[in-house]
Amino acid sequence: MPTDLTGLISGAVEANPLLGYGVIALVMLLENVIPPIPSEVVLPLAGYLVSRGQLALLPTVLAALAGTVLGACFWYGIGRLVPEERIERWLARHGSRLGLVSEDLARSRRWFAAHGSALVFWGRMVPGVRTLISVPAGLERMPQLAFLAWTTAGSLIWTVALTLAGRAMGQGYAQVARWLGPLAQTVEIGLIVALVVGVVALVIRATRQR
Repeated sequence: MPTDLTGLISGAVEANPLLGYGVIALVMLLENVIPPIPSEVVLPLAGYLVSRGQLALLPTVLAALAGTVLGACFWYGIGRLVPEERIERWLARHGSRLGLVSEDLARSRRWFAAHGSALVFWGRMVPGVRTLISVPAGLERMPQLAFLAWTTAGSLIWTVALTLAGRAMGQGYAQVARWLGPLAQTVEIGLIVALVVGVVALVIRATRQR
């Protein structure tokens, strides 16, 4: 899939830069709806094309950001409109095809319950969490404007960082995905530790109030 995507984006840019921006936006939208599409490959490639002068940085970032936010809004809408039990049943039956399992939803909701809006922001930068974090936001009826603001802010950092990394590394842009894996795991572990610390603090506070 990554090879097909890089060929698709490169071909679109060769044909017309405007078409290239549109394809980047579409791919990033699909990346947020269908997790196996890796932004860790798409965005560094876009940055590489920027370094070659085939794309401009600002339109590239805006196109990728627009697709990302639209994809996040899709899952947010699912969370608001579809009962949680139905989502869990669907993930149990079909989630594996998209690289998702029902435990991902449960984990995302636990994290959201503990950290709320902050997790919508930071979760946009954690592979494996960034897609489904929008679902508990919808389930918990997070205000739409707040969701949009936090999602856009987190997605902007993720988009700019990977695009600039690809531009800086030039032809070695594919290396970004390799070193990003351990970094993403570190961030994920950090979030888990923060969650555990938060739960312990709540338990201590509840014990003292008795």
